[in-house]
Amino acid sequence: MEATYKDTKDIAGFIVANRENFQQKLLSEAVNVASKINEILQRGNIDLLKNAERLALYVVENEEEELIAFARQEGVAWAEHSLTLAFKLEWVQAIRRTLWHFLFQYDRIKGKQKVGEEFYNLEKNVNDHVDQFLNNFFISYSDYKDEMLKSQRKLVEHLSVPIIPVSTSVAVLPLIGMIDSYRIQTIEEKVLMDISSIKIQTLIMDLSGIADMEVDVIVHFKKILSGIRMMGCDAVITGLRAELVRKMIHAGVSFESQAETKGTLQQTLREYLVIEPKK
Repeated sequence: MEATYKDTKDIAGFIVANRENFQQKLLSEAVNVASKINEILQRGNIDLLKNAERLALYVVENEEEELIAFARQEGVAWAEHSLTLAFKLEWVQAIRRTLWHFLFQYDRIKGKQKVGEEFYNLEKNVNDHVDQFLNNFFISYSDYKDEMLKSQRKLVEHLSVPIIPVSTSVAVLPLIGMIDSYRIQTIEEKVLMDISSIKIQTLIMDLSGIADMEVDVIVHFKKILSGIRMMGCDAVITGLRAELVRKMIHAGVSFESQAETKGTLQQTLREYLVIEPKK
């Protein structure tokens, strides 16, 4: 290793001056990741060797703010490209070991030997910074994944609330499956937005595919019906099942003042759709 640095230079300069040795040592410490370096570079445009040096320099130079920002940036990049967390953990631990190796080599070349309090302070400083990087990386990775899952779930929920225009003023919303507190919020958002954008005057909501709803969801649904009316749209409910009606009766909840109720969707469509005679 080169030892041509000046006494005023710190370990950061030593790492940069011996970049090739640093990289070789790092690759030898992370065998599993070493074989994936090119794949990760192509898949996520992430240069592991360059980023490893960047992390090491932030650690030894006590650049805490930059280290945290870099960790969060890395977390997003790994989450965005669905890269394996096990590789990242192995890689950072390899950086930790390589950095300690270089600290030892630096002191050996300088003819220094850290003992007692000086060594423990260095150990705490280096390891705390590496751990800080890992903590912020995993938090950023997790936050990004959570937001992505939330966004995907919201997309799926919106697709499960299909408002179908059947004329210039009438639309149908067939609801199927379980309606929980999360989905009822999606229904509220989609219904009110589509009434405004599509200019719906009558919204037929078919509940024949809904076997049951919790009381709090029924109450929320009633509020949605009130909102529909406030927007100048008439709500029509079809397909109420006996089990759901029984629960509403016992809970003292009724849709009568907010919406008209009909038997089946087919009957209701015949009433609301005027089919022009063929010429």
